[in-house]
Amino acid sequence: MDNKKATLELGTKPVGRLLTQYALPAIVAMTASSLYNIIDRAFIGQVVGADAIAGLGITFPFMNLSAAFGAAVGVGASTCISVKLGQKDYETAERLLGNTVTLNLLVGLVFMLVSLTFLNPILRFFGASDVTLPYARSFMQVILAGNMITHMYFGMNAVLRAAGKPRHAMYATLFTVGMNIVLVIAFVWWLRWGIRGAALATVTSQTMAMCWQMWILSDKKELLHLKRGIYKLKSQLVKNIVSIGISPFLMNLCSCLIVIFMNNQFVRYGGDMAVGAYSIANSLGMVFFMFVMGVNQGMQPIVGYNFGAQHFDRMLRCLTLAIIAATVIMTVGWLTAMFFPYYLARIFTTDETLIEMSIQGIRINMLLFPIIGFQAVTTNFFQCIGRVKVSIFLSLSRQLLFLLPLILVLPKFWGLNGVWASLPTSDCISAVVTAVMLIVFMRKFRGERREKAFR
Repeated sequence: MDNKKATLELGTKPVGRLLTQYALPAIVAMTASSLYNIIDRAFIGQVVGADAIAGLGITFPFMNLSAAFGAAVGVGASTCISVKLGQKDYETAERLLGNTVTLNLLVGLVFMLVSLTFLNPILRFFGASDVTLPYARSFMQVILAGNMITHMYFGMNAVLRAAGKPRHAMYATLFTVGMNIVLVIAFVWWLRWGIRGAALATVTSQTMAMCWQMWILSDKKELLHLKRGIYKLKSQLVKNIVSIGISPFLMNLCSCLIVIFMNNQFVRYGGDMAVGAYSIANSLGMVFFMFVMGVNQGMQPIVGYNFGAQHFDRMLRCLTLAIIAATVIMTVGWLTAMFFPYYLARIFTTDETLIEMSIQGIRINMLLFPIIGFQAVTTNFFQCIGRVKVSIFLSLSRQLLFLLPLILVLPKFWGLNGVWASLPTSDCISAVVTAVMLIVFMRKFRGERREKAFR
């Protein structure tokens, strides 16, 4: 099937089959990526030690901050490309591809230089102690050195999905994960390079996958391909990319800020072991959240294309199916956390103190998981149709408006348990707000369609 035919099918093929076709590769890729993260942390915890797990937890804000800038470009560009393909404006879609490459290089370079220059004070601000700082610094020095590659790798994967190549995006991720695991075994277990070896494995595997992505997008037979004359930044295109990408940017930025506060509160009320427990609980929770992210990635080109083509029934059908899928996924995650927390924690460490703290963290962190999937899908839906203000509000609500105050207030009454309790409490409040926003939108949207029908 040629690329143009695959793109046009977004507006004609049954929505359920389309969502499966696009979401399944993304789910497989995201799940594989999450499993890699677990394997990576398991090797670090088992080979290097519990302190290294805590040090790795300190780097979460850095990883979220890097992801924030990457999402601003990758998600924004892929959504714009999907809409332009739906409008059959192929020339603009191709220029968006070129601008995506340039923006990834510029953003990745600036982020790398600033972060490496102020690495130690940043890590201290993120909650690093004298014990965890050396581990966090060793890991981030290597990760930041390859930051431009990381940005380009994730950006090109988003473009591949938008261009009707979800399987190729999946293959790139699966290759990265597989190579990561092989290199982690070689660098951490065999060569004993420690936490720095794990970081080097990540950068090396992403470099290899990125080269393959660029080779695919250089094929002149493709509807979208790299060529001369598309790399010069155009103010209107950049504005469109940023206006849509600002929502996932702020969501990741908020994640960065929240993890900073969480790490500092955990250190204050529970010490370095509490940070390690949060690292383990967060890693396990992300496995199931990545399933939902896969659903969102599969949903994005379908919703974007049909919104651009004004096929609104198909757009809403895709939203409904995505919400159902996300809810089922997160319910499975909840059942796993409630019944098997010991075995999950044991994957990462043999330290009984860390295991005991992790069991509590896993259960509390995933207590209200069944409602998180709905919130994530709905936020992504508003982003896909260009309702930027609504998407930004929902992105900020759970973390900045609800979770941040709870992190600061609840520990004053319940100590370490209060830090943990802030997570499910904010989940509950944000889910209610999201439901209200979706109901209001649907009533307004259907009212506008009825008015147009009578004109």
